[in-house]
Amino acid sequence: MSEQVLNTLDEKIAKSIESLKTELNTVRAGRANPALLDRVEVEYYGTPTPLKQLANISCPDPRTIAVTPFDPKAIGNIERAILAANIGINPVNDGKMVRLSIPQVTEERRKELTKTVHAMGEEGKVAIRNLRKKANDMIKKEEKAGELTEDDSKQELDLIQKAVDAGIKKVDEVIAAKNKEIMEV
Repeated sequence: MSEQVLNTLDEKIAKSIESLKTELNTVRAGRANPALLDRVEVEYYGTPTPLKQLANISCPDPRTIAVTPFDPKAIGNIERAILAANIGINPVNDGKMVRLSIPQVTEERRKELTKTVHAMGEEGKVAIRNLRKKANDMIKKEEKAGELTEDDSKQELDLIQKAVDAGIKKVDEVIAAKNKEIMEV
């Protein structure tokens, strides 16, 4: 049973880290990244549809994102959806595709972005710590029920702590990599 607790904990920690990475992709770092548009939903024939299902999103150069719709009639809706997504970039519609020019990020804005990224990282760490609390509670329940000895319980709690420490270290690495990307000129 306790091995199942550890496996579940590892899976949930991995999901938390993946969630953090996905969230960090939406932070604009001054470089064109198609992931900036991941959360954009376009009203397409009355149905909110993810942009990447309606268009080819590419980066022809480091400062431009090109969105080429599969259905040319949807270009106006795509442009409106990008404006409504409030990502801080104005789309330019040339009739065939929508272009997004990523502006150069100022030093002040870079520092703000690193603070935002740090806050996202802290949220990720808190989520992992909450997972530790749940796993510890499950182990303590097993010990009270007599399914685990006191020594086994202590050993399991140590393994849980090691898994959590590894998860938090991974979060720190992800945050450091994003901060490095942001601070690159």
